[in-house]
Amino acid sequence: MGAGGNRSLSGGEKSGMGKIRKVENFRIFRGGEMSGGFEGPFLNFFSFIFSIVGSLLIIYGGLRATVEIILFEVFKKPYKYQNIRKELTNRIVFGLEFFIAADVLETVLNPTQEELLLLGIVVMIRTILGYFLSKEVTEYQLD
Repeated sequence: MGAGGNRSLSGGEKSGMGKIRKVENFRIFRGGEMSGGFEGPFLNFFSFIFSIVGSLLIIYGGLRATVEIILFEVFKKPYKYQNIRKELTNRIVFGLEFFIAADVLETVLNPTQEELLLLGIVVMIRTILGYFLSKEVTEYQLD
């Protein structure tokens, strides 16, 4: 063991402020605090799940809207474009919220300045997009 009770680093790598270095089964955060590292796989798992759920919501909304348009145009079923658009937009907005949650979890794992800046930009773009999509949904005059 090295000074301070920490295990020695392999390869003699030096870490800058805010960087995380792996040490066998532990991580050393700046300041020398030790952590068991269980949060990494846990947060990665849920980040992956949230990304999948967001993707599935958007894909489902697109497929459903496509089927309803075909039923409306070809088979003259009683659908309205406004209702189809509203449902598709709702699913896109809901899917984007899951993507934002996944991005936040990924950034918690790797909180570098670049990751925080990227997360801020992505959240801002997705929030603006979600706002305008939600505003579009509320503007529809449904019978």
